[in-house]
Amino acid sequence: MSQPTLTQPQTVTGIDLTDVDLFMRGDHTAAFAKLRAEQPIYWNEGADGSRFWALTTYDDVMWAYRNHETFGSGRGAIVGGSFRSEDDTSAGRMLVTTDLPRHRMLKQVIHPSMSPGVAKRVAAQVAELLARALERTRADGGCDFATDIAPELPAGALMVVMGISHEEAHHLIGLTRRMVGYRDEIFVDTGGDQRLRLAWLQAEVFEFFADIVAERRRNPGNDLISTLVRAEVNGRRLSEEEIFYNCMNVAVGGNETSSYTACTGLLALMDHPEQYQRLRESPQLVGTAVEEMLRWSSTNAYVQRVAKHDVERGGVQIKAGESVTLWNYSANRDENQFQDPHLFDITRTPNRHLTYGSGLHRCIGAPIAQAELSLLFEQLMVSGPRFRLADDVRRLRSNFLLGITRLPVEVI
Repeated sequence: MSQPTLTQPQTVTGIDLTDVDLFMRGDHTAAFAKLRAEQPIYWNEGADGSRFWALTTYDDVMWAYRNHETFGSGRGAIVGGSFRSEDDTSAGRMLVTTDLPRHRMLKQVIHPSMSPGVAKRVAAQVAELLARALERTRADGGCDFATDIAPELPAGALMVVMGISHEEAHHLIGLTRRMVGYRDEIFVDTGGDQRLRLAWLQAEVFEFFADIVAERRRNPGNDLISTLVRAEVNGRRLSEEEIFYNCMNVAVGGNETSSYTACTGLLALMDHPEQYQRLRESPQLVGTAVEEMLRWSSTNAYVQRVAKHDVERGGVQIKAGESVTLWNYSANRDENQFQDPHLFDITRTPNRHLTYGSGLHRCIGAPIAQAELSLLFEQLMVSGPRFRLADDVRRLRSNFLLGITRLPVEVI
């Protein structure tokens, strides 16, 4: 039996997945469809100098998620996300950039702070914040959903999980939003070196946590930060940096996924009025509707891995040390996995989307995000106002997190 011929890296003309304008324009959906059809394992040579493989089909992305012996996380989740280092400076210290066996140990430390019991407390806190925000919106006849309502989801979660105030939670959301939006002029001055800017923004997040960690050392509680302060991994207390990195990990994951998915989900309903009306008439469909919003938004567009050794897949040779990106967004639109993937259907089932990832690195905060989103749309469908779009939408300037930074709505 003849052996398959291994292909060499090639670039499909006109597609550069580091081009944030591709995502801002909304042209990435068609670009991924082209890649899945023509070159599903794609060698991307970015204009920014980056070089990486892009996995675009559901099966290939799932294969890489599950194959943790071949693909490591030490290079960081984002292409080009570490300053003056090919591998991420958080490697081995932060949950998302740590491989086995340490990954399992860190997860055991953090997991109790994401338990079903904590999710219930988060839901109660979020319900209170949403009630106030929706009351203001009714009185005003509308709002910017992206800034006035959606951030209350992560704010409520941070208040419970980290034991901080509402004001502190919104300050932290602002810091992480600046860090994630380090290429977006509405958040930061985009002049100068991007990696240096990202490093400074990360330092701001660490500075926020420094005072809180010091306070928890003096007066520990039952929140995540106190847990990290007390924790031992392999018989050793976590260092200050390890605590900061894991606080940041939870904050970034929680702050962006739920609020940006909420915005994209509401926009999808407004763009599909028949689905919006059906959900209002049958609010028991909120469960499947939220799953479809998660698939549709695919807020965390990709994650990066690094090949630990040479591996062949689909006739393509991936070499040890090469970066590999797993495109959740493309996998969630794969025609071979989802019937009519470009159709927004609140009754879609089954819906095995990869928005939270899969396997070892499946999002540890998924139950909390699920509780937040379900609560929001239950309130909106049962007793909340109905919205329509009032002005232009603005999207986050990013190819990593697909979010909406401006979503003006009016009550109808």
